[in-house]
Amino acid sequence: MKNKTIVSVSLGSSLRNHQAEIELINFRIHIKRIGVDGDKKKFIQILKELDGKVDAFGLGGADLYLRAGRYKYQVVDIAKMVSVLEKTPIVDGGELKETWERKVPQILVEKEKLDLKGKIALFMSGMDRYGLAEGLSQQGCRLLIGDMPFALGIPIPLTRLSTLRFLSILMMPVLRRLPLEILYPTGKNQEVRVSRSPHLFRKADIVAGDFLYINRFMPDDMNGKIVITNTVTNNDIETLRKFGVKILVTTTPEMNGRSFGANVLQAIFVSILEKRPENILPEEYLHLMDILEIQPRVIYL
Repeated sequence: MKNKTIVSVSLGSSLRNHQAEIELINFRIHIKRIGVDGDKKKFIQILKELDGKVDAFGLGGADLYLRAGRYKYQVVDIAKMVSVLEKTPIVDGGELKETWERKVPQILVEKEKLDLKGKIALFMSGMDRYGLAEGLSQQGCRLLIGDMPFALGIPIPLTRLSTLRFLSILMMPVLRRLPLEILYPTGKNQEVRVSRSPHLFRKADIVAGDFLYINRFMPDDMNGKIVITNTVTNNDIETLRKFGVKILVTTTPEMNGRSFGANVLQAIFVSILEKRPENILPEEYLHLMDILEIQPRVIYL
């Protein structure tokens, strides 16, 4: 059995650090998350120290690319930080979000018998979860896309993915050059809850997106809602239960009591395929998901 080591280096809080060891096919995989509390120098130092010593890195707490459909722009601040790597590949989970997460709504309808048609789905960020947004739209959901109210503070949600794509073409070349601290809450800022656009949450039947975004902006009353996210701990699950969430769906499977992020799952796949990320086709990720029989986790709270 081959041993593989995956390290997710996150610009987020160290309070969410975790380790797990799993077996997949003929591989024993050790997974570790290291949060640096927004410390860029520490982030770079860890990458330098572990470069060539681990099989793949996951990038947590931020994205290497901003995406909307076929449009993809590299985030300048992040690209500079990861440029110190010479040997070990690093992935942000974006390819899995574009491929696997697009399939999740169909699985929920066909296997879990969830009725999604006509439901209002609030997305914290369409740029971050475009594939999932498209998948829910295909299942008949009406979308409220929150990039403007939650990321930019403009209290106007988008309702069409075509509008998001159009605005992305205009905005991404500018957004990609913004300092990291403006684009993403990092470190302890991720743990601070700030109520924003509660009327959008009230309208929604489904709330979807990165859990840190959901947790940061959601109201205390989430009664009866479906939350579709990833990277939740047992404490996160208890918080959602306390706030009245009816169903929790995580797009990545549970490993040792928690679901890891898409960046970790993609890093695992890169290590198993033993190829550079840029040489891996979307179909190869989906084929591996099928072989491993990976399914979204559904918890009725």
